[in-house]
Amino acid sequence: MARRVDERMAAARAKHPPASALPLAPETFHRHRMAQAQRARTLGRLLVPLAADGSILLSRAPDVRAACADAFGPMRSPGADVHAVLPLRDLLGIIGAHEWRKKGVDVPVLGARIHPHYGVFAPVRGEYVTLVAEAPWPAGVAPDLAFDIGTGTGVLAAVLAHRGVPHVVASELDARAIACARDNVARLKLQDRVEVVQADLIPAGRAPLIVCNPPWVPGKPASRLEAAIFDPDSRMLRGFLEGLAAHLAPGGEGWLILSDLAVHLGLRAPGWLEAEVARCGLRVAGRVDARPSHPKSMDPKDPLHLARSREVTSLWRLAGG
Repeated sequence: MARRVDERMAAARAKHPPASALPLAPETFHRHRMAQAQRARTLGRLLVPLAADGSILLSRAPDVRAACADAFGPMRSPGADVHAVLPLRDLLGIIGAHEWRKKGVDVPVLGARIHPHYGVFAPVRGEYVTLVAEAPWPAGVAPDLAFDIGTGTGVLAAVLAHRGVPHVVASELDARAIACARDNVARLKLQDRVEVVQADLIPAGRAPLIVCNPPWVPGKPASRLEAAIFDPDSRMLRGFLEGLAAHLAPGGEGWLILSDLAVHLGLRAPGWLEAEVARCGLRVAGRVDARPSHPKSMDPKDPLHLARSREVTSLWRLAGG
């Protein structure tokens, strides 16, 4: 099924090849998203029956009870009654997430592994982690307090603590991400330095350093994981910029880590971010750039390869105006 769908998608792309110039027309991106959605709908029609304890009601099926418990919480006692049917595509994702949670993702700057939970975006793009690990401190020394906004797995909060920040407040709204971040903080034995709290964007108070790595593409997410990539109407990004000045301590900085992929896709105009920074009464105190090294940026068969090949991820050092 997947092969046939992919062949049709390739034929459709051949009829509408992307322009050779940047930025790409937004229609190129939207066609790509529509094709992805159609692929997901088609493959999602193959269903697998699950028993009440999360086991698959098929002969010779693998044991997926632990993976289902990770995704859905404790399952009911064993039994033959059907508890649910699940698309095979989703079940494979659950199994993959379970393996990632067990093995973890290597984070070289920590000298340790981060273990993502199901539904929480894994830190597989190392450039944004490296930027936070290497950016110079606002006043040349480690601040006594930092906020990490939308912490996810907790990886950036852990990096800040690893660099010497004695107290990091990591905020998150999603319950799964809060549990994931707390689990990783405990694994890394950073409970005395990193506090994970539930908050919508910036927590109460002021800090000399506030870090945020928001979703980098304006658009509607189609799944829980995509919420780490797509930001409808740039709500999180705008919310961070609009609230930053009121939460910065005197002389402090906000570190915004953001890819410019949306500009290359024609979804944001060049200079849009700088205009938003100025609108919010902030100024750019510096900027550090990194080129991506993930596989899609080097795959010429990817429909968005032209934009991905020019992508730059930047750490914007923002200060009060």
